Amino acid sequence: MNPYVLTILLFSLGLGTTLTFTSSHWLLAWMGLEINTLAIIPLMAHQHHPRAVEATTKYFLTQATAAAMILFASTTNAWLSGQWEITQLSNPVACTIAMTALALKIGLAPTHFWLPEVLQGISLTTGLILSTWQKLAPFALIMQVADNAHPHLLTILAVSSTLIGGWGGLNQTQLRKILAYSSIAHLGWMILVAQMAPQMTLLALVTYIVMTTAAFLTLDKVDSTKTITLASAWTKAPTLSALTCLVLLSLGGLPPLTGFMPKWMILQEVSNQGFPLTATVIAMTALLSLYFYLRLTYVMTLTLSPYTISFSTPWRTMTKRPTLLLSMTIILATCLLPLTPTVLDLLA
Repeated sequence: MNPYVLTILLFSLGLGTTLTFTSSHWLLAWMGLEINTLAIIPLMAHQHHPRAVEATTKYFLTQATAAAMILFASTTNAWLSGQWEITQLSNPVACTIAMTALALKIGLAPTHFWLPEVLQGISLTTGLILSTWQKLAPFALIMQVADNAHPHLLTILAVSSTLIGGWGGLNQTQLRKILAYSSIAHLGWMILVAQMAPQMTLLALVTYIVMTTAAFLTLDKVDSTKTITLASAWTKAPTLSALTCLVLLSLGGLPPLTGFMPKWMILQEVSNQGFPLTATVIAMTALLSLYFYLRLTYVMTLTLSPYTISFSTPWRTMTKRPTLLLSMTIILATCLLPLTPTVLDLLA
């Protein structure tokens, strides 16, 4: 892609997110979301492959539907209450429609069906943007709308997302689909405490972005999109493969890695709020997610049974060198658990 065009598109991505962050009016926030959507579509379709075009079309239709629902909900609320402020979404019907539309935008279950298919059809770099940056603007709106939303709606969205995110990734061999179901499961954890402790939602979002960035950049460096090719990544970069195992286990929330911190704090908060059954259910669904991360780790640690290689031998291919961003995200994704007391003091 032309570097000037790429610069304009990335600038538009930043502009759309910034508009949504700084807006208090529904129309301005809606404009920011639309700029975000229109900016990433050329990045998704630039491969000129039928799968990429299909994924781009699915993404556009889904995001257009969600944007129309947001516009309808905000207009309905303004008609009934005379308020365009985002935090003044007082009408229950409008608030439910808006929350459902935002859930559709980020891929929360049961409106998650588009996310695995879209991620599967685009490149790893664009998938990284879709899984991290594109979540920020809708989350800013969710944090403002959550106080007016029905608690049962958020709980249903959260528990169903953790369940489907865990079950859906069990039988997948495509790494991008596994990361898509991982995204669905993590989003469920974040939504669960959006009303109880918004600061923990932000903490979970930041740690998820760091861990997912490390995972996507690693897969891009070793050029792996399937489990079978991931098994031979150690021949290209043995040190990076060993660190990737830690990143995957951190995504699963296994102590003593960084990913354990937000899950532990969310479980503690949900239990303290008087919902032990909900805490138990999402803790059990975390084991489902941990299983397919362990399966990937098992594949990467030279324990795959003998098989016929149907691709070019890895030692004859050029290996990309790790970047500073990849090094930093791997360190952050694995080593931040000792900072938990400091984080608790900051959140208090």
